[in-house]
Amino acid sequence: MTRKLVDVAAGVLLRADGSYLLGQRAADTVYAGYWEFPGGKVEPGETPAQALCRELEEELGIRVTRLRPWLRREHLYEHAHVRLHFFEVAAWEGELDDRVHSALAWVRPVDPAPAPMLPANGPILKALRLPRLMGITQAARLGVDAQLAAAEREIGHGLRLVQLRESGLDEGAREVLARELAARLHACDGLLVVNGDVALAARVGADGVHLPARLLMTTQLRPAFEWVGASCHTRAELEHAAALGLDYALLGPVQPTATHPDQAALGWSDFAALCAGLPLPVFALGGLGSADMDRARDAGAHGIAAIRGVWGVAG
Repeated sequence: MTRKLVDVAAGVLLRADGSYLLGQRAADTVYAGYWEFPGGKVEPGETPAQALCRELEEELGIRVTRLRPWLRREHLYEHAHVRLHFFEVAAWEGELDDRVHSALAWVRPVDPAPAPMLPANGPILKALRLPRLMGITQAARLGVDAQLAAAEREIGHGLRLVQLRESGLDEGAREVLARELAARLHACDGLLVVNGDVALAARVGADGVHLPARLLMTTQLRPAFEWVGASCHTRAELEHAAALGLDYALLGPVQPTATHPDQAALGWSDFAALCAGLPLPVFALGGLGSADMDRARDAGAHGIAAIRGVWGVAG
């Protein structure tokens, strides 16, 4: 049976500590008692962003002042086929005045969400657990000891996601580095993903693997890790990552980089166009650092991935 496609706008209201808002559906609604992100149907003549601003004012009594595009996912319920446009609501005016839910709850990404959750919203909870900043190692350039020292410093400053990308190191040094990084990150609930080497990731107890673009496009089955991501440069690569059910993608370079000086930069406009409407978080990569975080997220990025921009090393 073919169900009509219904567009729905959903808002991820974020506080400074990273916690997000959920509402529990009222007793007189479909899926009563289930938790959801605030929002509602897109009416004729509205864009999803306009619909969300209207819904949040009607439901919660707030006026949105900063809205960021984030993810788009589809879900087939028994009663409807919905296409959900998720936005990050970064700023608003007014105090929350709940008018439609039976309860509201602020949830930290590291804490279990209230249950039951609407099925369409479940994958969003995992995306919200993904840190906003990824550091990509460069131990072949810095040296293993210097890379570990830089990692320990930045982990102390809040870094919680590191990608080990070290094809220039010999196998023994790579494994030592991977084990040391995993120990440091796991001590503070951080994540380590290993670029391109599934066997190494498994041996050191890494949290996941990261597929370079060349490997991504020959992969037909998602590797069996909790976290799997990929490097992408084109829309086709991004869509293949989404079709595999990956947890994130890197897209770049956004700006010129010392790592790939001959590769043309996308710029923010092309970056935003390429990652629009995808169901998985996309990190902006290339010539960026923490100072670019707001600009990246305004363009639809989940966050920033960087090499030199994370480790504080010039050149």
